[in-house]
Amino acid sequence: MGQVDLHTHTTASDGRHRPADVVRMAKDSGLAGVAVTDHDTVAGLAEAIAAGAEYGIRVIAGLEISTSAEGKEIHMLGYGFDPDDPVLLERLVSLRQVRARRNDAIVARLNGLGLAITPDDVSREAAASPRGDGAIGRPHIAAALVAKGYVRDMKEAFRLYLAEGAAAYVSPPRIGPAEAVKWIHEAGGSAIVAHPGLYRNDRLVLELLDGGADGLEAYHSDHDEAMQRHYKTLAKQRGKLVTGGSDFHGTREGEVFHGRVGNRTVDESVLDRLLAAR
Repeated sequence: MGQVDLHTHTTASDGRHRPADVVRMAKDSGLAGVAVTDHDTVAGLAEAIAAGAEYGIRVIAGLEISTSAEGKEIHMLGYGFDPDDPVLLERLVSLRQVRARRNDAIVARLNGLGLAITPDDVSREAAASPRGDGAIGRPHIAAALVAKGYVRDMKEAFRLYLAEGAAAYVSPPRIGPAEAVKWIHEAGGSAIVAHPGLYRNDRLVLELLDGGADGLEAYHSDHDEAMQRHYKTLAKQRGKLVTGGSDFHGTREGEVFHGRVGNRTVDESVLDRLLAAR
């Protein structure tokens, strides 16, 4: 069986490439399948699925839900759900509204630090993306900071202002990760804890597994080999699924965020088990 990348982003959220282009990249990388997992939206799935039929590659309905717990932003990945489920779609609207308020709060903090960034500056950066109709997120704020000359590049923007713990970071009230698991299950999907190594809280990760999450994303571009082995072991000890993906967001200023399509993969048999889990 072939390999699949179960974590990619497109212009439907904060990625740099259209859904069809991400699917083509997966095909060009020799993958058997790819999941489009945009933040709090399924807007890119129809285009991605159509591209999958054109290129002869499996495209999995995916989603990455933003949640918070114990002061940290926690992401939950959903797979195999009904992308037309009306309850899920309504819930995702509410999450995107939280994201919009978060963006405004970040801009206000930047202004308080003496950086004259406006919501219009951020919107222009979002409009300059290859499609220009995706949800606005921190990468667009970072791009505005670069355009204004306040930072040299995207990495510096995140390091100084936008990453967790940085000067303008904002973590608004969100649903908890257990609630996201419930939403995904109710829409017929499987729920996976995204990049658990970034949270530095194995107790919370284990609570989510024991509370109903279907597995862990052990293989991720920001996980080293030790992290991958550790989270694979945690999942398997509890009889849960072990997934992986690049978390590809695209290329900015010649640098790939977080990793190129196909940088982290799992066997296609994992995908079959994932889709059969519900």
